[in-house]
Amino acid sequence: MGRFTILTVCSGNICRSPLAEQLLRVGLAEWPEVTVGSAGTIGLTGQAMPPEAADLSRHFGGDPTGHQARVLTAEQISDANLVFAMSREHRRAIVEMVPRAIRYTFTIREFSRLVDGFTDTDLDEAAELPLDDIVGRFSTLVGFASSQRGAVGPPDSPDDDDVVDPYRRSDEVYAESARQLVPAVNNVVSLFRSSARVVRA
Repeated sequence: MGRFTILTVCSGNICRSPLAEQLLRVGLAEWPEVTVGSAGTIGLTGQAMPPEAADLSRHFGGDPTGHQARVLTAEQISDANLVFAMSREHRRAIVEMVPRAIRYTFTIREFSRLVDGFTDTDLDEAAELPLDDIVGRFSTLVGFASSQRGAVGPPDSPDDDDVVDPYRRSDEVYAESARQLVPAVNNVVSLFRSSARVVRA
């Protein structure tokens, strides 16, 4: 059985990217072909999530138990089918490490914006594949989102593609970070679920 690997990336790998990792893992749990991991551009190696971030994960259904931060490597990027950066700064760092990753690297809010309002017609490429070819179906989504980069207008503000970094900041900033991240994760999960089930009309 093939694998479809998603990598989430932030700075320290203790707040935003592990939260995204854990929520994506829950949302996509019915497909064992999907592997979700996370890393940080300046990963605070071995550190756990701070209590505020861990509480957010549990609140939204994730499991922060056992998380240990790790530093992003070119190998992790190369092994991924889809990379979700938490900000444009992280996206730039990822592509600088592995230039070809530009084809499958997005900020998570950018990806959510690009695929927002998708219809079954947008999933025709997935619908052409057998229902049990989950890896193939999910792989088509990367191309779909990439094709939308030229078709969908930019956000109202460039910052709208970023998730704010809450590390060592107030509870209000942690809450704001979650308000930015969680809807994007939910939109990603919705797209993946639809692509897994869509059939030709």
